[in-house]
Amino acid sequence: MNRRHFLKAVGLAAGLSAMGRGQHLFAERQRPNFVFFLVDDMGWTDAGCLGSTFYETPNIDRLAASGVRFTNAYAACPVCSPTRASIMTGKYPARLDLTDYLKGRRKGKLLPAEYRDEMPLEEVTIAEALKEAGYATFFAGKWHLGGEPYWPEHQGFDVNMGGCDRGGPYGGKRYFSPYDNPRLPDGPPGEHLPDRLATETVKFISSHKDEPFFAYLSFYSVHTPLMARPDLEAKYKAKKARLGLEAEWGQEGERQVRLVQEHAVYAGMIEAMDQAVGKVLDALDRMGLAEETIVFFMSDNGGLSTSEGHPTSNVPLRAGKGWLYEGGIREPMIVRWPGVARAGTACNEPVVSTDFYPTILQMAGLSPRPRQHVDGLSLAPLLAGRTQTLDRVAIYWHYPHYGNQGGSPGGAVRCGDWKLIEFYEDDHVELYNLKEDLSERNNLAGVMPDKAAELRRMLHAWRRSVDAKMPRPNPDWKGDR
Repeated sequence: MNRRHFLKAVGLAAGLSAMGRGQHLFAERQRPNFVFFLVDDMGWTDAGCLGSTFYETPNIDRLAASGVRFTNAYAACPVCSPTRASIMTGKYPARLDLTDYLKGRRKGKLLPAEYRDEMPLEEVTIAEALKEAGYATFFAGKWHLGGEPYWPEHQGFDVNMGGCDRGGPYGGKRYFSPYDNPRLPDGPPGEHLPDRLATETVKFISSHKDEPFFAYLSFYSVHTPLMARPDLEAKYKAKKARLGLEAEWGQEGERQVRLVQEHAVYAGMIEAMDQAVGKVLDALDRMGLAEETIVFFMSDNGGLSTSEGHPTSNVPLRAGKGWLYEGGIREPMIVRWPGVARAGTACNEPVVSTDFYPTILQMAGLSPRPRQHVDGLSLAPLLAGRTQTLDRVAIYWHYPHYGNQGGSPGGAVRCGDWKLIEFYEDDHVELYNLKEDLSERNNLAGVMPDKAAELRRMLHAWRRSVDAKMPRPNPDWKGDR
């Protein structure tokens, strides 16, 4: 018998059959380990395998070469905390009443919708579900889902290294030790945060290699403050000069938007994060665990392109973090499932961050929790090649807030190739065919009113179904934000 007991074929098959067709494939497989990389603010094209010719990401690229790249993967929200909650719970942020980063309260023509300042303890997180099944659970990095009573150690994680209420590395010397982080002891002076988080992840994996584990490495990178290791910053300054790159700008509403990837500091942050990913992947190889470990890679929202230094460009996507255009919600996503998913392939089916919860349960041979992951669908049949589509009509977004990046309150729905955005300030809508217009430049709402009305009805019905909270008129509005 291997170090990890095999699930009984009968029990596993029974659990999987409840989750959908074609699941006998997974019977009698070992209970796998899971490593989940979540990057903060990484854009859809911010890696070599995703189209960047400026950023260098050899480790993410090799992960893509050994896994499946999802080309239509979405965050459940254009900002961080709600998406993070959607991964943990399998629920849309609107259903959780957690619809903005914590604690954002910008006002404009509208007052932002009321929302929670923490992820409720009543939710059974994916970590809690795996822990109940005998998994050792580990969290490292950014949490941003509430204060101390709501930290990772109270939400199913055995170990928490660095997860607190902060939205970025804002203590001490920020990306360099001393960190002044209440959940991460300082390292030697000058130690780099992404490398430290990877080291802690490797240490946990090594300590639990003889039992199933769930290691969730949630990078603070590449969120502001924009800080890179000096050697990497110098490298990309030289590369920028060698390639003759210059900043180019467009306009998104009242904000400038970066159109070319050439920010040397941000490029250095991307590469340092990539090196941290490589450190963990190398450890899995070295310990003989790679074939027993399923690896996920995802970002929590689009790349930051319209504010706070405008460090990246999401072209060909429109806008970025904080906006409901594709640049704010379409994400880099890779899944490596050794022995099941075909390496080096791409999946074009639209998926969303709520889908991770039921996917992980099914991969582990655990029974579904349909009342918990009510808004997610398992991606296991897609990854196994048993189907090319999911039984889902549409994906929805509700962001009733003013983002720091220039976006305004709104909602959106994607159904097939069609996407509608409704702007809550004046109730106007925009309609796009993403297959023909990925950059969302040709608004078809005026020429296809019936299609726009159809999608708008769907969006409104969904909002009612999840009891989405709406913004209210601001009685103090004077005509300027």
